[in-house]
Amino acid sequence: MDFSYSDEQRMLKDMVDRLVADQYTFEARESIRTSEAGFSAEVWQQFAELGLLGVPFSEAAGGFDGGGAELMVVSEGFGRGLVLEPYLSTVVLCGSLIDRLADETRRAELAEGIIGGETRYALASHEPDGGYDPHWVRTTARAEGDGFVLDGHKAVVVHGDSADRVIVIARSSGEIDSAEGLSAFIVEADADGVHRRGYETIDGHRAAEITLEAVHVDADALLGEVGGAGDALESALERGVVALCAEAAGAMEIACDLTLDYLKERKQFGVPIGSFQALQHRMVDMRMALEKVRSLTFWAACSLESDPAERRQRIAAAKVMVGKAGRLVAEEAIQLFGGMGMMEESAIAHYAKRIVMIDHYLGDRTWHMAALRETLTDTARAA
Repeated sequence: MDFSYSDEQRMLKDMVDRLVADQYTFEARESIRTSEAGFSAEVWQQFAELGLLGVPFSEAAGGFDGGGAELMVVSEGFGRGLVLEPYLSTVVLCGSLIDRLADETRRAELAEGIIGGETRYALASHEPDGGYDPHWVRTTARAEGDGFVLDGHKAVVVHGDSADRVIVIARSSGEIDSAEGLSAFIVEADADGVHRRGYETIDGHRAAEITLEAVHVDADALLGEVGGAGDALESALERGVVALCAEAAGAMEIACDLTLDYLKERKQFGVPIGSFQALQHRMVDMRMALEKVRSLTFWAACSLESDPAERRQRIAAAKVMVGKAGRLVAEEAIQLFGGMGMMEESAIAHYAKRIVMIDHYLGDRTWHMAALRETLTDTARAA
């Protein structure tokens, strides 16, 4: 497989890299992180003006029809700056669901608000008792009059505290852990019966616990057909995993760079500690871990339209490697920095926390290893 970018993809990469370098210094990020919203509306609008919010959308929805490689380019660039804006939740996860489920007219209408930066979304899919299983859904949707009534509880809804709208995955029928019978509804975040408890996550991002108590929505809140959101949800989450893996690669790259710079500057016995062979070997291990993540992520990104079994294997393999190699880079960076690496004032501490936390979003290393074993077993049996 060719792991090089096309000219258009390189131009996109250069634009994202320049934007992050100019707007997302560590000091600027800290100012954004500690703000009330936890992200910058001005930066979000810049993303819209530069067309970044339309990259993954199909041309029919008003986007640029970007594929997995484009998604990787943008997400990796955002990882280098530890970008806090709700790109994953709004554009990647919810945007994918809208693109897959909404009819042509509705899709263009909803995508316009996202691409223009006017409307932010959050995906409320996972539940407290379901762990990482996106199909374990107790939240119910029952038909009533000309609409539906939603009841349930959603956990760790990324950027759910500041979203204008929430796409709620609810069960219309089927067993509690079945992929069948799942429906997707667009719910106004301030609707009656919607209760949000927002908080900052360990890595500086924002999330919310969302409770729905007899929330009435109109019929047009339903995306697609009743009970028909299972496949689209799987596709959206797969894109989300690829975006997270790419973001981890970007964050790991900067963590390696910061650690190398520190080894060159920090002196012991009158010489830079980077001259010690043992530390050089550890630095090489960090770089090798980065390249493993980057290669597997590119492989997964280019497989989003592949055969389902093959696609699931590659995406699971990439997420497993992020969990393993990402933790190695984070831990080695902290150890090589010593006490400085544990301080909130030190950028490396924030990169390490983000890298480790990415392992826990949309399924951790153990969850995806089990999925990888299952797909490999199924493939072997079919052969």
